[in-house]
Amino acid sequence: MSLKLYAMTCGYVTMPMKGVLEGVEGTLVAPVPSYLIDHPKGKVVFDTGLHVDCLHDKEAYLGGMAKVFKLDFEPGEELGARLAALDLSVDDIDMIVTSHLHFDHAGGNSQLPNSRVVVQQKEWTAGMEPDLVASNGYKTTDYDLGHDVHQVDGEHDIFGDGSVVCLPTHGHTPGHQSLKVTLESGQEVVLAGDACYLRKTLEDMHLPRVLHDRDQTLQSLHMLRDLQSRGARIFYGHDPEFWKSVPQAPALVT
Repeated sequence: MSLKLYAMTCGYVTMPMKGVLEGVEGTLVAPVPSYLIDHPKGKVVFDTGLHVDCLHDKEAYLGGMAKVFKLDFEPGEELGARLAALDLSVDDIDMIVTSHLHFDHAGGNSQLPNSRVVVQQKEWTAGMEPDLVASNGYKTTDYDLGHDVHQVDGEHDIFGDGSVVCLPTHGHTPGHQSLKVTLESGQEVVLAGDACYLRKTLEDMHLPRVLHDRDQTLQSLHMLRDLQSRGARIFYGHDPEFWKSVPQAPALVT
């Protein structure tokens, strides 16, 4: 098996630190990660970053959320451009694995119109329910685009060989999922998404202020801790210091 993992920065979001670590003042300038997994059976993107409309009018795109979030997102940072740096077109991507439906994780789905979306059933159901759309801060124009959507329930082995596995890490949203990738070396990498914003989140069990379900979030963090104790590397969702250590495409994550 020849599996390759690439990390791509698709802009930055500035947000209140207390939204990420409850009770902590200040702001966080958070990278917006996207990942490409190049597997012999297909190419998968885990999270697609920001919508291209953010390149033109960030505040109009964010609407009321512009009071909370500030975007630093310039041409060349959108997913399509990041893939082009790997000599790939958007039509080369077979699947989008969506951690959850927030704007900085599913906003780039429109750039991959022919890819199949793999999402937890609970997340997709929440993304179609008006009350949950409102309470979770979703934008249906990010993800309700007519893709072929494969709704999974719990762990899901993307290629059937254990190398790319969806892990349910609910709590941040109703159906958040992370992705476990086993590199050619045998090293397991867990792309945590917003199940774990920062290294400090996991080390101190310091939760964000805003969560869909606190108990589920803690369960997900304990699962990530267990994987880490057994040798997995956790790729934290928005940790700027950690992100500085992650090789950026076209360099490989090894």
